[in-house]
Amino acid sequence: MLIEIITNTPLWVWPLLLFLLYRGVQQSKARTVGLSRLGIIPAIFLFLGCYGLIHAFGADPINLALWAFGIGLAVLLHIKLAIPRGVRFSPQQQSFLVPGSWQPLIIMLAIFCAKFTVGVIVGMQLPMADTATFAASVSLVYGLFGGMFLGRAVVIWRSMQLADIDGPEQQQLQ
Repeated sequence: MLIEIITNTPLWVWPLLLFLLYRGVQQSKARTVGLSRLGIIPAIFLFLGCYGLIHAFGADPINLALWAFGIGLAVLLHIKLAIPRGVRFSPQQQSFLVPGSWQPLIIMLAIFCAKFTVGVIVGMQLPMADTATFAASVSLVYGLFGGMFLGRAVVIWRSMQLADIDGPEQQQLQ
């Protein structure tokens, strides 16, 4: 059955997996991220999550609400735990110095595995694919995963606000 699943997987899936691995490894190293580029990855993963949800289960309001709830929960978790830590904002360059982390790679691979598994279950027309519980679970998981990237971006954006707050105080101390 595994060979059948792999041979029936569209060819574009494998280059996508390689690209996600590449981007995830890049994010494991400290890097500078421009203010204008910070929202790109969260937007892509939120769009793909919503598209995947609607494609698999339709635009059911309950599923969309669970997806949105998952996003909100992940964002709140990131804010509460201040993940990622150690982000610095440079007002002169309008960019962020973001420490390296393996978290984005892990999230990307988890999203890939989740979407692949859902695709297989729906594609094979397994009975569980038609249950409300399955659709609700997938909706929540897609929201949580997409929200993790949004949560990271929000914490990084907040470092800019903290730099604005700390800046005047540091100038007064000098």
